[in-house]
Amino acid sequence: MIVQLINQEVSDELLRNMKEQAQEFFALPLQEKKRWAQKPGSLEGYGQAFVTSPQQKLEWNDMLFLKTLPPSIRNQNLWPQKPQKFRETLETYSGDMRKVAISLATFIAMALEIETHEEISRAYQEGTYEVRMNLYPPCPESELVIGILPHADISGITLLLECGDMPRLEALKDGQWVTVLPKHGAIVVNLGHITEVCNI
Repeated sequence: MIVQLINQEVSDELLRNMKEQAQEFFALPLQEKKRWAQKPGSLEGYGQAFVTSPQQKLEWNDMLFLKTLPPSIRNQNLWPQKPQKFRETLETYSGDMRKVAISLATFIAMALEIETHEEISRAYQEGTYEVRMNLYPPCPESELVIGILPHADISGITLLLECGDMPRLEALKDGQWVTVLPKHGAIVVNLGHITEVCNI
């Protein structure tokens, strides 16, 4: 299920700053970005997802994947130091997005009259949070590539922020792929498999 959330706890200024920091990071020279490259066998850092062979056909995107909360799971060696305010902005953004996730989980549980909604809130308070940033560069033969393969999120709640001026997210509805057109200042919410399995 995908919804768009407006008037939430994350300020427009912070959303704008996070977009700018992500765009500035991906605009850095390749050698600079490689300072925070993924290590073999890990998704965390800058690179591509699920590269298992030099011969495989890759998705047409660059990615920066970082563990953010709790602070104890962070690998600071992979947190870019450029642009200058990237780390500071990401830390604030992660904390505010966690508040949004906690509120969503709590309200969903209350609406479903789940008696343990306080435990669910605590689980989202104490849970792990990760950020994935994707860049889809122009491709001279765009009909031959795909940005990200069709997939379902396994997380409890995914919060998405579009950074460009062209919508990228598509959702499967009634057997058809539909483009999600984000509203200004909105966070796109996707309930993942864990939420479906737990009926919350």
